[in-house]
Amino acid sequence: MKTYQIVGIGNAIVDVITQADDGYLAQMGIQKGVMQLVDQPRGELLYDSMQTRRQAAGGSVANTIAGLGALGLKTGFIGRVLEDALGQFYAQEMRQMGTDFVNPPVAGGELPTSRSMIFVSPDGERSMNTYLGISSELGPEDVADSVAGQADILFLEGYLYDKDKGKAAFERAAALCRAAGGKAGIALSDPFCVDRHRADFRRLVGALDYVIGNEHEWKSLYQTEDLGHALEQAAAEAGMVVCTRSSHDVVLVRGEETVTVPVKAVTPVDATGAGDQFAAGFLYGLATGTPLQVAGRMGCIAAAEVIGHYGARPERDVRALFQAEGLV
Repeated sequence: MKTYQIVGIGNAIVDVITQADDGYLAQMGIQKGVMQLVDQPRGELLYDSMQTRRQAAGGSVANTIAGLGALGLKTGFIGRVLEDALGQFYAQEMRQMGTDFVNPPVAGGELPTSRSMIFVSPDGERSMNTYLGISSELGPEDVADSVAGQADILFLEGYLYDKDKGKAAFERAAALCRAAGGKAGIALSDPFCVDRHRADFRRLVGALDYVIGNEHEWKSLYQTEDLGHALEQAAAEAGMVVCTRSSHDVVLVRGEETVTVPVKAVTPVDATGAGDQFAAGFLYGLATGTPLQVAGRMGCIAAAEVIGHYGARPERDVRALFQAEGLV
């Protein structure tokens, strides 16, 4: 038995959420529906422009791991925060969700805890503007053998490739996990992240045990508008391919096995975290040995729960939702 069923590594970011219409986004020069990295002055400008603010611990893979902790799995998260008010808040929120925040907040660092200003449109779409702060300093020294090497499953955040130190941390964690017999996989993060790191991500598709992405990310990875063609190429290279499609069936491929999982249409209140919680449901199924179809269905249920309210982490008992569907 290993210490952790699932460990995640990624950016530890405090989400600051407000509502905004399309006119406001245009006025502020915010690109709708994507994650943009911003510098500290831009981050402060956007923060000050928010009429109301709702604060929550966030970060893509961190959201997934928090969802898995809430589902009762033994989970840990490798991330970096400052020992400031936001950093203390972040570490406490992870613990309250049932996840070990394995690296203590850094004392005396020069950069503040990371934060993302998220503007939610009336249609539920979210536009993220992220100042990485101290997360940009996450490096291999933050990855302990006793954490990454003690994980049955490791989940890696593609955004880490935006910094050389993050890339090195990612590579070290994956190597430790797989050397100890664990499985390691990646979230492609977003199409622009894929554009920035296409060669590395293409290599990782063949090197890792599973890859999770949405249709836009897969098409970007293989530079095609034909999703079927992209998934065919991915399936020939990857141990397992997972493709989500907004309001359409999820496609999962493992070796010779291909399954599609229908998605029930849900009017989103806030789409923040939909992909993150899909990954949580799917990885819960993977960690507990369910059939691929069941794991995909779990992902859809978890995603539907999170888009029904503001914030990127579950508010309801998702395992109870699985039970109601006869999945556990």
